[in-house]
Amino acid sequence: MNCVSTAARRKRKEFLLGWLLLLPAIGVMLVFTVYPVLRSGYLSLTKYKMGMDRPEWIAFGNYTRLFGSTLFWKVMRNTAFFALYTVIPSMVIGLLLALLVNRRGRHIGFIRTAYFYPSVMPMIAIASVWMFIYMASNGLFDQMLVSLGMEPMNVLSHKETVLPAMAVMYVWREAGYLMVFFLSGLQSINVDLLEAASIDGATGWKTFRSITLPLLAPTTLFVSTIAFTNCFKLADHVIIMTEGAPNNASTLLLYYIYQQGFTNMNYGVSSALTMVMLVLLLVVSMPRFFSQDRKIHYN
Repeated sequence: MNCVSTAARRKRKEFLLGWLLLLPAIGVMLVFTVYPVLRSGYLSLTKYKMGMDRPEWIAFGNYTRLFGSTLFWKVMRNTAFFALYTVIPSMVIGLLLALLVNRRGRHIGFIRTAYFYPSVMPMIAIASVWMFIYMASNGLFDQMLVSLGMEPMNVLSHKETVLPAMAVMYVWREAGYLMVFFLSGLQSINVDLLEAASIDGATGWKTFRSITLPLLAPTTLFVSTIAFTNCFKLADHVIIMTEGAPNNASTLLLYYIYQQGFTNMNYGVSSALTMVMLVLLLVVSMPRFFSQDRKIHYN
C-alpha cells in the first residue's frame, strides 16, 4: 500500500514539475500570441481610428465594408496569384536542389551553403538588389533585353508583369530554404530500399517515382504548408519595390494590412484584415494536421 501511495506521489510531483517548467513558455505564448489575437478580434468589430479616445462598437461593419470593397477582392486575387506563382516553383526547385546536394563530396558543404544563403539575407536587402535589376532602362534585366535586340519592359511598371517579376525574386530566395527540409527528408530514407531497387534493375527515375517521392510525402506536406504560410507574410519587398503600384496591382494582403494600420491609421479595418489572414493561414495549415499521420512512412 505504501509503495502504491509513494508511486502516486512521485507521479503527481512529476506532473506538477512538468507544468512548472511549461509555465514560462505558456506565459510568453499568452502575452505575445493569444492576447494580440484576441485584441485584434475585438478591434475588428469596432470603429477605431487615430484620434479616437476609445473603440466604437460596430459589430461586423468592418467585414461588411471589406467584403463589399473592390480593392479588397483585388488584393485577395493578387495574393492568390502570388501564391500560385511562388509556392509550386519554389517547392520544385527546392526539391531539385536537395537531390543535387544529397551526396558526399569535397565541396558539397559549400554548395549547400551557397544555395541556402539567399534565404538568410534580409528581405529588404534582397528587394533592393532586385529593384536595381528590374530598374527601368538602366536595370540589368532591361539592358539584357536591349542587348538581345528587344524593347525594354520595365516590368515593375506594368500590371501584367509586376507580380511575376516579384515572384521570381521570391522563388530565388525561398527555394534554398525549402531545400533544407527536402534534404532532411531525403537523408531520412532507408538507403537499403534504394539499394534493393537498384539491384532489381530499377532506373533512377523509377526509383525516385516509386520509392523516394512516396516516402517524401510527410516532408512535402510540411514544406507546402511552410511555403503557403510564408508567401502570406510578405510586405517589406512591396514597400521597397513598388508600394503596391501600378494601381494596386502588386498590393498583397499583409501590405494592405500595413497600409490600413500604419498609413491610414484605421485600426479597426486593419484588425479585420488581420483576422481574415489568420483564418486563411489556419485553412492552409489544416491539411497538415489532419492528414499527417496517414502519410507517415516508417522505415
